[in-house]
Amino acid sequence: MTLALVLVTAALSLFSGTAAVLHFQPILPGMARAGVPESWLAFPIGALKIAGGVGLVAGLVVPGLTAAAAAGLVLYFVCALYTHIRASDYSPQFYLAGGFLALASATLAVSVA
Repeated sequence: MTLALVLVTAALSLFSGTAAVLHFQPILPGMARAGVPESWLAFPIGALKIAGGVGLVAGLVVPGLTAAAAAGLVLYFVCALYTHIRASDYSPQFYLAGGFLALASATLAVSVA
């Protein structure tokens, strides 16, 4: 279960980060509604998600790195949700960020247990 959770979280984080870096068109309206500049998609948004995904995978080899990467993703998605709430943006991206937060939190919980 732990390995599967880490791999799913890593894969989704890498996919989401890559979509941000490549300015995937379906995410642009939600980012604009939340007041996030498009120039932030590559860095810091995409870079942080990709770093989190890479950290999760590397943590399978380096003890403690999975927990650190998961904690970083939890912090990232708490900030993402806060940004959407401040902008009163409850679009599908808000709920997607909530799902990512839940997944990252579960990964953190099992990695420190």
